[in-house]
Amino acid sequence: MSLPQRMRAVEISQPGGPEVLRLVEVAVPKPGPGQILIEVAYAGVNRPDALQRAGAYAPPPSASPLPGLEAAGRVAALGPGVSGWAVGDAVTALLPGGGYADYAVTPAAHALPVPKGMGLREAACLPETCFTVWSNVVMRGGLKAGERFLVHGGSSGIGTTAIQIAGALGARVFATASSAEKCAACEALGAERAINYRTEDFAAVLSAEGGADVILDMVGGDYIARNLKALAEDGRLVQIAFLQGPKAEINFAPLMTRRQTITGSTLRPQSDLAKARIAEALMAHVWPMIEGGRLAPVMDSEFPLEEAAEAHRRLESSAHIGKIVLTLR
Repeated sequence: MSLPQRMRAVEISQPGGPEVLRLVEVAVPKPGPGQILIEVAYAGVNRPDALQRAGAYAPPPSASPLPGLEAAGRVAALGPGVSGWAVGDAVTALLPGGGYADYAVTPAAHALPVPKGMGLREAACLPETCFTVWSNVVMRGGLKAGERFLVHGGSSGIGTTAIQIAGALGARVFATASSAEKCAACEALGAERAINYRTEDFAAVLSAEGGADVILDMVGGDYIARNLKALAEDGRLVQIAFLQGPKAEINFAPLMTRRQTITGSTLRPQSDLAKARIAEALMAHVWPMIEGGRLAPVMDSEFPLEEAAEAHRRLESSAHIGKIVLTLR
C-alpha cells in the first residue's frame, strides 16, 4: 500500500467548546515497534473526546494530541515485530488518541478483526464501549447470570452496549434515561425496565426488585449516595465518569453492614498490557456475541471529518441515542 506523506486531521486549537476543533494537514504517523498504522474509514465520537477538547482530560505523554479513541479501517502498515496482521486487513481498534485523522497508530494488541458480517461504520463503534463495559461490568464488577444490573444513561453508547452485554450474560437488566423515547429504546434492546429519572426514583424501583447487584454509573455527584441505596447486599457500584462531579457525602455505615463495594476505573491511562488483556477477553467472549446476533452497536448519526464540531455538539446535547461517528472514506 502506497502511503501519502500528509493527511487530514482534526486538532484541538485551544481548550474550549466544539468551535475549537479545526481541520488541519499533518504528517502521516509511522508505526513503532508492536504498532500498526490504520487507514481510518470511520472514527467513533465519545465523551472523553469532548473532555479532552475542553481541557479536562489530557492525553498520556506518549499519545497523539489529536482526539479520537476508536476507529475502524484497513491496516496500512506494520511496525517492527508485529505478527497476526497483514496490510489490507479490516480492523477496528482502541486508540491512545489520534482517531480524528486519515491515519492513526495503535498497539497491534489493541486491535481486533471486524466481526463477520459487520461493516466498518458499525465496527468503529465497538472498541471504546466494549472495552469499557466488559472491563468494568464483568472484569471489575463481576456481573453473573441471574443478577440484577442497572446502567445509568442507558441510551448512550456505553449504555446501549451495557444493556446488550448484560442481557447476553443472562442478567436482569435495568436502565435509566431522560425521556419516554429513550426508555423505549432501552427496553427494545433488552432492558427489563427502563426508568425515566426525571419522573421516577431509580433507587426506589431497584429496591423494590431486591436491589441491584451491579450498577454502572457515569453520573456521579448525588447519584453516588442514591446508587448505594439502590444496591443489594454484596452489591458492586462501578464508577466510570462523573458528569455531575466526583464529590459526594456518603454514610459508610450501611455500606459496611450490607457488604457493598465501590470501585471504578478509567480506560485511557491503563497500561498497554492491561488493554491487551481486555482485547483478548473481548475476542473470546464479546465477539461471539456480536457474530451470534446478540450484540450490535446502536447508530445515532454520522458526520464528515470536517464537521467534527457538529458531532461534538450532537454528543453534548444528549439528544443522541447510541453512537456518533465521523466518516473519512
